[in-house]
Amino acid sequence: MSFSRLLPLAAALCIAAPATAQPVRPFSLAALKTAQAHGQSVLIDVFAPWCPTCRAQAPTIDALATDPAYAKLLILRLDYDHQTAEKKALGVTRQSTLITYRGTKETGRVLGITDPTQLRTFAATALR
Repeated sequence: MSFSRLLPLAAALCIAAPATAQPVRPFSLAALKTAQAHGQSVLIDVFAPWCPTCRAQAPTIDALATDPAYAKLLILRLDYDHQTAEKKALGVTRQSTLITYRGTKETGRVLGITDPTQLRTFAATALR
């Protein structure tokens, strides 16, 4: 099949494809402020690679990034070990902290939950 015949088919598939969430992105205060200025829903994952709770949370949080139900949720992963100023600005004192925002309003903050159902329910608080 020629390229000219494939192009319309590819375009149709892109239009028909369901929206998927954005990939998990590295945290920055600038990214948070931009998202908040646009009224976006945000989940901040305070992650440390040595933390067993963080590692238990990661598969569910990463799965949210491909779940169409969470397509409007921006997921930002804060590096607990290297983003000290950012932790302080958010009032974070422990790894495995999760924070949700809808625009500039903080809609929730939890520490250490690993149950996938609870994580999904918590993340959804930013979308309501």
